[in-house]
Amino acid sequence: MSEFSFHQVDVFTTQPMAGNPLAVVVGADGLSERQMAAFANWTNLSETTFLLRPEDERADYRVRIFTPQGELPFAGHPTLGSCHVWLASGGVPKGDREIVQECAVGPVRIRREDDRLFFAAPPLRRSGAVAADVVAHAVAALRLPPAAVAASNWVDNGPGWLGLLLRSRAQVLAVTPDYAALDDLKIGIAGPWDPARDGDDAQYEVRAFYPPAVEDPVTGSLNAGLAQWLIGAGIAPARYVASQGTALGRQGRVHVAQDGTDIWIGGHVAPCIRGTVVL
Repeated sequence: MSEFSFHQVDVFTTQPMAGNPLAVVVGADGLSERQMAAFANWTNLSETTFLLRPEDERADYRVRIFTPQGELPFAGHPTLGSCHVWLASGGVPKGDREIVQECAVGPVRIRREDDRLFFAAPPLRRSGAVAADVVAHAVAALRLPPAAVAASNWVDNGPGWLGLLLRSRAQVLAVTPDYAALDDLKIGIAGPWDPARDGDDAQYEVRAFYPPAVEDPVTGSLNAGLAQWLIGAGIAPARYVASQGTALGRQGRVHVAQDGTDIWIGGHVAPCIRGTVVL
């Protein structure tokens, strides 16, 4: 067995325990895939990441991302949390303006803006119209009346997200999904804030559901896919803030900005735990 530096951080929040937690193991090159999967299963967090030496010469570091059930090619809050830990552990980027993370979807560019980190949304693996029967399946699983859905689109950048735009924040927060009816669908929903009723702290409310029975607190990959769809379709402005986690008692804030052809997804990272793990 060997000892590894271990961090747990909370992503998309300035306050510990108000965002989405992430476990990060530093210098994990000596670990096998089986050991990584076993540790991620043990932490039982939505994701655990392992920082490794890069194989791509363009990258500053490499990351592998595991859920308790298996490995993901990309995920948003693990990207920002892993970058935060890499920097806090003494990582020095090769470039002046950007940090480059290597993961299974290829290189992911990350920027620092004030005290936030932003990643460039990777290309969508699947986008465009959703078949009517799939939309009907999703609507039924979320126990929504069909009229509540203003638009739908595939927003899959790795995890497989299906996006639904509802007509209001109130409708988003009222959803009580039938998880058994999800089957293999991963559904993200968004609805606009009403400034008169909801305030101006954010412009959209977002929630994420996936089987077997999980609501993710704050989801970078989903927000990236939603932003590419909503901004690209002229529905959302080029810059906005999404609120997520409200239904779970969290205070996640995802900052979205279009810069040319790129969509950048950012937020704060709050350190929570630092120590050593024996694996």
